[in-house]
Order: sequence, then structure tokens, then C-alpha cells
Amino acid sequence: MSKIQVLDPITIDKIAAGEVIERPASVVKELVENAIDAGATAVVVEIKDGGISFMRITDNGCGIDREDVRSAFLRHSTSKIRSVDDLLHIGSLGFRGEALSSISAVAQVELITKTKDQTFGTLYRIAGGKEETLEDTGAPDGTTFIIRQLFYNTPARRKFLKTPMTEASHVGDLMTRLALSHPHISFQFINNGQSKLHTSGNGKLKDVIYHIYGREIASNLLQAEYDTPGLKITGFLGKPIISRGNRNFENYYVNGRYARNSIISRAIEDAYKDFTMQHKYPFVVLHIEIDGEHVDVNVHPTKMELRFNNQQEVYNAIYSAVDQGLHEKELIPHVEMPEPKPAVQSTPESKSAVRSTPEPKTVVRSAPEPKTAVRAAPEHNLEYFMSKMKERVLAEHEEKKKKEETVTKQPVNTIQTITEEKTPYMQNTAVRPQISTQTTAPEPPKQMELFEDHLLTREAMQKYKVVGQVFETYWLVEYDNSLYIIDQHAAHERVLYEKTLKSMQTREFTSQMISPPIVLNLSMREAELLNTYMDRFTRIGFEIEEFGQDSYAVRAVPDNLFSIAKKELLIQMLDSLSDEIARNQSPDLIDEKIASMSCKAAVKGNMKLSVQEVDALIGELLSLDNPYHCPHGRPTIIAMTKRELEKKFKRIV
Repeated sequence: MSKIQVLDPITIDKIAAGEVIERPASVVKELVENAIDAGATAVVVEIKDGGISFMRITDNGCGIDREDVRSAFLRHSTSKIRSVDDLLHIGSLGFRGEALSSISAVAQVELITKTKDQTFGTLYRIAGGKEETLEDTGAPDGTTFIIRQLFYNTPARRKFLKTPMTEASHVGDLMTRLALSHPHISFQFINNGQSKLHTSGNGKLKDVIYHIYGREIASNLLQAEYDTPGLKITGFLGKPIISRGNRNFENYYVNGRYARNSIISRAIEDAYKDFTMQHKYPFVVLHIEIDGEHVDVNVHPTKMELRFNNQQEVYNAIYSAVDQGLHEKELIPHVEMPEPKPAVQSTPESKSAVRSTPEPKTVVRSAPEPKTAVRAAPEHNLEYFMSKMKERVLAEHEEKKKKEETVTKQPVNTIQTITEEKTPYMQNTAVRPQISTQTTAPEPPKQMELFEDHLLTREAMQKYKVVGQVFETYWLVEYDNSLYIIDQHAAHERVLYEKTLKSMQTREFTSQMISPPIVLNLSMREAELLNTYMDRFTRIGFEIEEFGQDSYAVRAVPDNLFSIAKKELLIQMLDSLSDEIARNQSPDLIDEKIASMSCKAAVKGNMKLSVQEVDALIGELLSLDNPYHCPHGRPTIIAMTKRELEKKFKRIV
């Protein structure tokens, strides 16, 4: 008897289903992607018991012709490709033709579909790979799949499913990713009769982000745009203040497909490296459009992995897109303290009212006039505040115009009012160039930007004022309508990092001989890396020579590393170079590693500095390209506006 036999079709389908269908979320993914490929503009997904007992996926796509229904459930039957050449230019999410065959092999499937040209729809039932019914039925245009009792005929697979709540959460995560990948499609997710997600499908990605993640994240986004031949990147970047402890918030889609790719993740995280702390990961939603001939999606059964044939180009493009987006705006975090609880005034009337009526609601009802006054006060204060802001803008404009033309048109009483409202430091530190550009009173949202005067500009370097130091670590700097708090250690780290990089790029360094030399015992791969990048090490001041089999002697190091040069530092630098993809931009990876190690020479907290030293340090910090964070991601500067302080002291309500 022959030991090798061909398996029967049902067994083959169940094996294939094990590769494609892992849990209810896998079923939803395959069917929703089919709906997207069918041109649907609205998709509704409903599940019960985590999708184990019931799933319904409805769309308004093109539908399936009656004569194609049976063929759709055969293995490797598809309408999306015709030959092997089509695999090089895949424009659809699905293409293998395995989904319906795999689902019907392990579940009870009911299909209701209708095209626009048909009068009646088609009802088709199949369970365990065996056809049960094919008949006409009334149906709207589109397709509805009803999946019941997943893995009912494979108990070994079913017992590995998690609890219904866990399985439902996987479906919810999937629907979130699908909604972000296709903002022009309306998605609705219903779990046990409750609507958990419902997007509008208006095509605005930021609206989808707001709907899913809420106001906090949506209000801290930076736009990312990058376009180069064969590659286009659009989307949003989260500001560093909304970083997370895992990569779950790194959302990126290649040609509309959600997938995981180490090259993309690394490019994003490298661009954020100077803005986030270690073990923190950014929030991003990026749409990447790339020519199909450069990406291979047929490398994983569930199409969750991608492979590029131009990895370095993809890395550089994504890094540039994220890096440019992060450097477009000033990223100094503003501090807002919680509002303190109002104290109750201890007047005789209030004491008697409290004794006689212990519930505050009764007091409010018995005294409607004070209640009306309380309601009107915020409106009056807001109007008063906005009018004063308008007067200040006009006064600044008139003052500049007076200097240029020696003529003023501002009324005397208005100038007196403005003078009374200003405090002395406001008169000395007002930003003339920024305010003078607004010749007319802008809309209220624009007026609020007057509180966001940019400290990190060349003009500001001549106008800020050092107030003093607290806790021998933090320096207070006054500039226009804001108070800035600078961490001297983080600031000095950033300055040293940038200065070291610049000196390496311009070769303004010297080598320092060390005795005895540092001997490195390297593996074959590490030795190959060292020889590959030997010219870079030599260029920045290292002197390294062979010292026996697989051993190398380091006889000189850059002078700025003389005090910290150790064997561990050099090994760490080689480990960083072992990755296949590296940022192919200036400054290179070795320079960055050395510069980050030179930060150990920075001043520490609780170390006293003179005002002159701090003034020089702040001046150097403000001239850097990225003064917001130290090389390890900690912020160097935080800010609090004058308005926030006035609110705390109840000068404004």
C-alpha cells in the first residue's frame, strides 16, 4: 500500500482554513476587504458572542452575479487577477481566492447578494464545504454574509478561541484600522446589539481619528505630506506629548492595506528619536502610496506582512516625511494646572443659608438673581478680554506706524487704557514683528494665537529675560506673554549633542592617543562591520588596527570622547550598525551615536550656574534646529502663558 496519498478536498480546505482563518476577526477582515474591493461606500459589521456564534457583514457594493456564486466558493477562484503577471501590480486588497472557500469549510455560511442589473437577489447556503441551497430572494443591491458557528466542525480549533469579550475586542481593533485606512467609506461596528463604531465616510481622515481616539489626540496632531516619484505619503503625526508605551498606535497603510513592516516602523521611530523618551512610541496615521512593482504583499497567508525591493528608498522617504512634519511647528509643551475648587465665603447670610438649607440646590432656587449674575459673568469677562486683545493689537500696530511715519491716529483714551492694562514686563518684551503683521482684527480663534509667541526664533534671542533659577535645576525665562521653564541638564545635553555633530561634519576635532589601547575581541560579523565602516571611524578621529585573529586595538579616540571611551561604547556602536537598513543621511549613524555619548559631560541638576553661563546656554539652545528635546527624548523647555497665570489668580474668570 502506498504511504503517500493525495488528501481529499474537504481536508485540504480545512488545512487551508487553518492558515487564513484564525479567529472571528480573520473572517471579518477577509469579508470587509472583499466589500472594499467591490466598491462599497458603506459597510456594517454585526457580531454576537465575539463573532463565535454569529457574524453579519453587509455592504452596498457591486454584488455577485448569480452564475458566479458557486464559483466564488471554490478554492483559488477570484475576479481580481488573471495571470501571474498581475501579481506584480496588485491594486486590490484580496487576490488569492481562498477566503470564501476557507470560511465555508469551517462555518455555516449564508450569502445574500444582488447586482444592479438583476431583478432578484440570490440566496446561497453552504456549511462545512457542502452546498445546501441556491435560490432567488428579495434583496437590496450589494452583498450580505451571515456566518454562524465558527469552527463548529473542528472542535480542536474552537477550543483555542478566547472569551467572547476578547474576540470582540480583536474585531473592534480590526474595524478601527479599516476605518482609518479608508476614511471615504462609512463603517459601522455593532457588538451584541450596541453600536461601538460608526464613521461618516466623508473622506476626512482627521474626523475619523477624532471619532476613534477622541479630542485629546485629535487636538495634538501634525500634518505629514511627502511626494516623490513612485512614492507618496500623507497623514497625521501625533505630537510627542501623546506618545504611548507600545506600538499599537503606529498606524500605517500601504496602498490602503494595513500591514506590519519593520522598515516602516523603524523609519518612524528613528524620526521621533529626538522627540520621545526611551521605550515610548509615537502615534501616527500614515497612508503610503507606492508603485505595485516595488511591494510584495504575497509573503504571508493573512497578507499582514509586506516586502519592498527598494527598502532604503522607502526608509528615507518615510523618515523625511515624519522628520519634516515634526520640525514645522514649535513643540514646546504648555502647562495647564487644574482649576482649584472655589472657596465658600463665610458671610453671615451665607452661613445662615447653609444652616437652614443644607443642599446647595435649594439655595440656588431661592435666589435666582445671583444665579443669573453668575451665568452672565463668564460672557462679560470673555467679551471684555477679547475687546482688550483687539485694543492691544491695534495699539501695537499704531505704535509701529507712528515710528515709521511719525504720525498716530490712535485715540488718547484708548492708549491710556492700554497703558494701564500693561504690566512693565509686557512693555519691554512685546513682539513687534509678530503682532504688526495683523493689520485688522482677526477672528477669535486667531486672536488666541497671540499667546503663542515663538520663543525659538532669532528675533526672540535679543528679547527674552532670565528671571531666575528654582531648585538649582530649572531656569525661568520671561518672553512676551509666556513664562518658559528650561531644564539646564537637558538643555546642555542638546547643545553638546548638536555641537559634537557639527564638529564631526566639519572635521573640527583632534585625536587623543590612549594607553594602553582598548582591545576588541569581535565575532566574524562584528569584524566585517568594523572593516566596512572603518573609513567612517577613521574620519572622526579613531585609530584602529588589527591585533591578532578577530581582535582589534583602538589606539586613539576623538578628543571629546577621551574621558568616556570604553569598550562597551565601541561594541554598542557596532551593534547599532548591524541592522540592514540605516538612515542614509547626514549626520550618519556613527556620528549620532558618538554625539549622544558625549552628552554625559553635560551639567547636571542641582549644579549652580551663573546668570551669564545660563544666558549663554539659552542663547546656544535657541539657535539649534531641534531645541525642544534632549537626545534621549526628554523635553528641554515647557511653557505657561500669562493668561493661565491670571486665571489662577482670578484676574480673569
